[in-house]
Amino acid sequence: MLVHIIADYGFGDLAFAEVVQQLKLYLPDAEPILTPVPAFATLAAGFCIAQLGLNKAPAGTIIYHNVAPRKDDEQARADNAGERLAYARLPTGVRVIGVNAGYAFSFVRDLAVELRWATVAAEGSQFRSRDLFPEAAGAIALGQPDALDDKIPLSEIPDVPPNCIAYIDGYGNLKTTIKHEAIKAHEGQVIRLQIGEKQHEAIKSDGSFAVEAGQLAFAPGSSGWTDAQGKDTRWMEVFLRGGNAWQAFNRPSIGTQIQVD
Repeated sequence: MLVHIIADYGFGDLAFAEVVQQLKLYLPDAEPILTPVPAFATLAAGFCIAQLGLNKAPAGTIIYHNVAPRKDDEQARADNAGERLAYARLPTGVRVIGVNAGYAFSFVRDLAVELRWATVAAEGSQFRSRDLFPEAAGAIALGQPDALDDKIPLSEIPDVPPNCIAYIDGYGNLKTTIKHEAIKAHEGQVIRLQIGEKQHEAIKSDGSFAVEAGQLAFAPGSSGWTDAQGKDTRWMEVFLRGGNAWQAFNRPSIGTQIQVD
């Protein structure tokens, strides 16, 4: 059973090993794949969830995620309470189990076949994704009775924020929440991108490598999916051929707004 673990523990952090160890207690056949995202970056987590969950995957695939900034209540919290554990079943058959924090479920909200709360306490440990949630995830994965609770109202999950950085890959490419069809510039047209305090010219391209070395491209990236009705979603990406777009724009964070002129 393929189990994607998406979390903000930090690359190579002990927390990943501890979570894998606990998940294997309840799902001995789990084959974990670890995907780190920046601290508290629920938008990046949501982007990864959708990219992995809305594309073809082996039967039984599970996405277990934990990015829980505990910003649903800014007051002092008793007993390490935090956002509730949620569950989504996607049209691909992939099951998503993780806290409903920020934008974690935003990309899959409208495409999910099922959205429900998990039957597990939201408090009781500072490290809930190790101490509380693996057992609940195992119960859901194995279809145990009473593992799931009420449906989640769609109003509990925010819209995907427009025109911002959703994910930064290892090459420094900036994956955005700008849809391909939203950009009216013609292929080869020079546009101006402002991300944070930095501005650079870029070439509108239909393929990232359709620019010369050292040029910035603004093109449909490799991330996206097709829904059950056959409608494609493709996200624009900022790409510096032979370089690092993230560094060129002074290392902007997830969620930074992008202006296209």
